[in-house]
Amino acid sequence: MKPLSLLIEILIILGVIIKRCRLKYLDCLWWKVTSLKIISEGIILYHNADIEAEKHNKKQKERNVTTQVSVNEVKRLLSHILERRKLIKVIYQRENALGKKKIQRKLRIRGIQNKDLSKRNKNHLRKQAKKNFTDEGDQLFKMGIKILQQSKSQKQKAEAYVFFAKAANMGNLKAMEKMADALLFGNFGMQNITAAIQLYESLAKEGSYKAQNALGFLSSYGIGMEYNQAKALIYYTFGSAGGSMMSQMILGYRYLSGINVLQNCEVALNHYKKVADYIADKLEKSESIPVEKVRLTDRPENLSSNSEILDWDIYQYYKFLAERGDVQIQVSLGQLHLIGRKGLDQDYYKALYYFLKAAKAGSANAMAFIGKMYLEGNAAAPQNNATAFKYFSMAASKGNAIGLHGLGLLYFYGKGVPVNYAEALKYFQKAAEKGWPNAQFQLGFMYYSGSGVWKDYKLAFKYFYLASQSGQPLAIYYLAEMYATGTGVLRSCRTAVELYKGVCELGHWAEKFLTAYFAYKDGDIDSSLVQYALLAEMGYEVAQSNSAFILESKKVKILEKEKMYPMALLLWNRAAIQGNAFARVKIGDYHYYGYGTKKDYQTAATHYSIAADKYHSAQAMFNLAYMYEHGLGIAKDIHLARRLYDMAAQTSPDAHIPVFFALMKLETVHLLQDILFFKQFTMCWKWMKLDNTLGPYWDLFVIGLIVAVLIFLLRNRYG
Repeated sequence: MKPLSLLIEILIILGVIIKRCRLKYLDCLWWKVTSLKIISEGIILYHNADIEAEKHNKKQKERNVTTQVSVNEVKRLLSHILERRKLIKVIYQRENALGKKKIQRKLRIRGIQNKDLSKRNKNHLRKQAKKNFTDEGDQLFKMGIKILQQSKSQKQKAEAYVFFAKAANMGNLKAMEKMADALLFGNFGMQNITAAIQLYESLAKEGSYKAQNALGFLSSYGIGMEYNQAKALIYYTFGSAGGSMMSQMILGYRYLSGINVLQNCEVALNHYKKVADYIADKLEKSESIPVEKVRLTDRPENLSSNSEILDWDIYQYYKFLAERGDVQIQVSLGQLHLIGRKGLDQDYYKALYYFLKAAKAGSANAMAFIGKMYLEGNAAAPQNNATAFKYFSMAASKGNAIGLHGLGLLYFYGKGVPVNYAEALKYFQKAAEKGWPNAQFQLGFMYYSGSGVWKDYKLAFKYFYLASQSGQPLAIYYLAEMYATGTGVLRSCRTAVELYKGVCELGHWAEKFLTAYFAYKDGDIDSSLVQYALLAEMGYEVAQSNSAFILESKKVKILEKEKMYPMALLLWNRAAIQGNAFARVKIGDYHYYGYGTKKDYQTAATHYSIAADKYHSAQAMFNLAYMYEHGLGIAKDIHLARRLYDMAAQTSPDAHIPVFFALMKLETVHLLQDILFFKQFTMCWKWMKLDNTLGPYWDLFVIGLIVAVLIFLLRNRYG
């Protein structure tokens, strides 16, 4: 009986492990079955966490000190904005009363009792007072915008909002929109949803399309307002009619996906095209918009190491290498500062500095980028076609694709040289052959518009497609135009909408990805959620999964707890429809456990199957194997369970250990099925009811105990 008892004990332990690995495969990151490895790594992680926390606290204190005065002043002014609007009428009345008394005094002295004159003077005083008040508010708002555009530090940005608050107090509608946004998104710790809604409702009555869009967003999530999708749709419709690009984009996504409206590709196309036209116009003026979309689900334990954001210490190390003469690093830092990528501020002076150092060392790329800066013109490199031609020529002589493309642009637009389409075509072709996407786009545009060549839509499509594969936004836009109109290709509404959507997601609103990420990293969960949720409403898949991830953590204070899981499930579903495999697995988990919906094993198995078959998700394969093993929602099939376990191990190296334990348990159970008294033992096992007696997490305690025993045995063995 002793071997049999030992076998039963092993089975219990394996059951504990597989129960925890099943459907929490990614959440626990396999730690429950690789405890020894994690304990050894934990010491290092703990040490690094202490250092990181100390740095973070230091930076946070510095930021708090620099912004405290400005933010306090903003908050003080904010408390008076709504009241001030009411007081404006009183001020006008007082000024009018004083004006009336002066006029009456003069009239009595002069003996003039002309009522018409008195009325005209009264109206004139009212208009003059209102104009002076409005002009002062406009000036304050413009000063705030100027500071905000030139600001690089949090302190300067906070000072800009002081001007916005003062302008808002004077009734400036644009300033009030800025302050309402600050209250909604929590800029500088000023989040106050109730006050934001009051301002938005006041602004909406005066026709503000931004306020209409914001109220629609709040209604769609039930944040500070009643959850009402019908009302949200009305707000979005009014917002789009007033000119809100965000509302247009939201409506486009809703009609594309059939969210609370009948799915209609043509209506979606109409909305997305309006936004895409606006973005394309910006891009043609070289107003590139960097978008860093940090995915919170990728590395929840160590967000600071995310490749989308350049860590400050790593940046300092790169600066050190650049100063030591590393040409490649110099060019990379120049590019990052030129357009403001990976969390770095746009700084033309720093960009030019690094490019000049690299160009001096002979870098053709650096020469080409200097030419680009002088061609477009900026504070550090004023527009100069001759200088641009010089640097482009230097780079092109080395066979550099960017330099060749730059010369092509000069000849195409006639900047510093006569317009020469033949020369432009020659340089664009050389650059395109080297794989430069901007040159491929220019070739496509020449054939599309017939500039210097015969119109050839097939060639235009070819070059637009090549450029789009590298993410060239204007190439994607023109491809969308061709699919939307059926020019050179068979018309496809769905393809056109998908392409337009990609262009629309390059709008300035995408900057919220960075601010939302930093808010999350700093522990401002509510502010982060609101920003991600707005982007999610606009159709960004990354924002949808990030919003669901934050809601799932239950750290949000601006939503009731009972709403979090249903809302998270809704967002996971939208992300899954857009191709997110992790979201598809999450939907399966929610139906399996009954989070935000009823338990439904069949639906869970369906979603796991989709994730396994379509996206080859190891997690989904593991979960599906477990369900086949136990016959949960699907017919029990031990052979298929074995196969899926093996496939999970082959798909992901991280799955090897969990699969090993799962298969060991499966084979053990299969063996015990042939033993005469197996039913008796299983009944005893069920009779223990460990979940009821020791609590739902008794298995974690057992795993910890096993790990402790293993460590003790290993120490004694090698000690």
